[in-house]
Amino acid sequence: MNGNKNLFRPRRHAETKDGRNMDRIDRIFRIKAANPMPRQNPGNLVNHVYFSSSAFVSSCLCGLLIALFLLTSGARADTPLPPQLRDVGFDQRLDEQAPLDLQFADESGKPVVIRDYFHEKPVILVMAYYRCPMLCTLVLNGLVQGLRDISLDVGKDFEVVTVSFDPRETPDLATAKKQTYLSRYDRPGAEGGWHFLTGQEPAIRELAQSVGFRYHYDPATDQFAHAAGIIVLTPTGKISRYFYDIRFSPRDLRLGLVEASSGKIGSPIDQALLFCFHYDPSVGRYGVAVMNFIRLGGVLTMLALGAFIGIQFRRERKRDASSLPPVPIIPLSSSPSP
Repeated sequence: MNGNKNLFRPRRHAETKDGRNMDRIDRIFRIKAANPMPRQNPGNLVNHVYFSSSAFVSSCLCGLLIALFLLTSGARADTPLPPQLRDVGFDQRLDEQAPLDLQFADESGKPVVIRDYFHEKPVILVMAYYRCPMLCTLVLNGLVQGLRDISLDVGKDFEVVTVSFDPRETPDLATAKKQTYLSRYDRPGAEGGWHFLTGQEPAIRELAQSVGFRYHYDPATDQFAHAAGIIVLTPTGKISRYFYDIRFSPRDLRLGLVEASSGKIGSPIDQALLFCFHYDPSVGRYGVAVMNFIRLGGVLTMLALGAFIGIQFRRERKRDASSLPPVPIIPLSSSPSP
C-alpha cells in the first residue's frame, strides 16, 4: 500500500504556471488510476459479432425465400390449365335470348319444349348431370338451401328447370333426383314448379352455348368437368342474372328473381333493396350501390337546406311584422239624424 501511495503522490513543483498545470495533470491521473475503465470482455464481443452474423444470414435467407416464392408464383401463373379445364366456365350473355323451342323429356319421359316453362314467372336454370359425384350435387344442395331461406315459393312465384348435359341419362334418373330435392325443399306446390329434364346431345349443346355454359367430357374418368353456378331468366327467356359458387345468398336469389320478373313478384321492400344493392356481373352477386347512396344523400341534403331556408324566411317575415307600429283605429262618428 505504501508503494501505491508513493506512486500516486503528486510531485512538488514551483509556484509557476507550468507547475500548476502539472499538478492538475497529476490529480487527473490519480482519479483515473483509482477508477480504471473496465476492459472489454472478449466474450461479449464474440457474442455481438455472432448475433450480428446470425441476423445477416436470416435476412439473406428471408430474401431468398421471398424471391423463390415470387418466381414460383409467376411460373404457376404462366402454367397452362389442364386440357380438361380449358373449355370449362361461364360466358356471360346478359340480356340475350335463350332458345325456347328446344325439345327435351321431363322426369316422366314426356316430350316437352323449354317454352313450356316460360309464361309469367322468372325461371332459374340449373345445368347439372344427375350422375355427377360431387359438384352438381353441391350446386343443387346450395340452391335448395338458399330457396328455403326466402319467402318466394317454387311453382307459385317462379320456376326451376334443371337440365342434364349428359345425353346418356334417362328420365328415371331425373325422377329420383326430383324426389330427393322436393323432399329437401319441403314446400307444397313445388312438384309442379321444379322440373328435371333430359335430352339429346344437339339440344343440350345448343342450350348450353346460348347461356354461356361450357363443359368438357373426360373419357378416362367417364365424368364431366364443368363450372358451378345457376342462371336466372326472365319470363320471356332472356338471361337476367348469373350466380356462381355452390352456395347462394338468399338476398341475391330474391333480388335476382324480383329483377327478372320486372317487379311482378316481391314487395316494395325488395324495390327499396334494389335501389341500395347493385348486381355486379364480374363476381355474380349483389353489392352495395355506392353511387345511389351518394345521390340519395345529395337529394336529402338539398331538401334539408331548402327546409332550413324556408323556416328562416318565415321567421324573418314574422319578426318584421311584429316590429311594425300599430295602426291607429279612428272610430267613425255617427251623424245625427235630421
